[in-house]
Amino acid sequence: MSTPEDLPGAMAAAVREVGALLRRWRSDAAAREGVWEGGQFKARADSLAHRALAERLTAIDAAVSVVSEEDPESLERERPSRYWLIDPIDGTASYAHGFPGYVTQAALVTDGRPEAAAVYAPETDELYTAVRGKGALRNARPLPVCDPAPPGAGVLTDNTPEPHGIAREVYEHFGYRGYLESGSISLKLCRVAEGTAHLFVKDVPVRDWDVAAPALLLEEVGGLLTRLDGTGFPYRGGYEHTGLIGAADPATGRAVAAWLFG
Repeated sequence: MSTPEDLPGAMAAAVREVGALLRRWRSDAAAREGVWEGGQFKARADSLAHRALAERLTAIDAAVSVVSEEDPESLERERPSRYWLIDPIDGTASYAHGFPGYVTQAALVTDGRPEAAAVYAPETDELYTAVRGKGALRNARPLPVCDPAPPGAGVLTDNTPEPHGIAREVYEHFGYRGYLESGSISLKLCRVAEGTAHLFVKDVPVRDWDVAAPALLLEEVGGLLTRLDGTGFPYRGGYEHTGLIGAADPATGRAVAAWLFG
């Protein structure tokens, strides 16, 4: 079992190692093969990465259960008071189709809130880590506290070449001029946490494992992540929610939610 002091390094090592495996497996067409399940693409690499990440996290502390998108039985049980919540590949479609915008990630959730997190983007070798109350890091360097960015200021991000759908509505209503195309849900939230972007709004179904790790990063730099209606992610009960708002400036996040639901 790792001590609390060892935990960030152990989590970072786990996601880095799995990220290296994902890059290696990517050259194998069989690992990239998969099927669409609703709006999500599932590849063979998802299950491979699940096993690799679960094994490494269990080695850190075998007393902590692993809850994973790729383990349906873990999702059917009552949530433990303390557990690893993992997304072996966030952005599987990007992974399978040759785009760089995917990550592997884990969060340690205790009593309904993330306490430690690690997100790794293998193609760009970017590692994001956070521990509650101790700040957030990108490649071992502290991320600064987010600068206030009122609605319309800064950069809005999404995963299309230009904003579409609800992103377009927010972009036009609040008068944004800056836009960043990015990859998976988690990676876009990491972009907000690091200051490359300032707002991310999505109205598709999102799951706790998509957001738990980057949510802690964002919180540790003074940002805010909510569901689309402005309420927080409870990390209790069901795992699926409708949409999200990730903002560097909490006041901007609340303003967007108020506009959408006002």
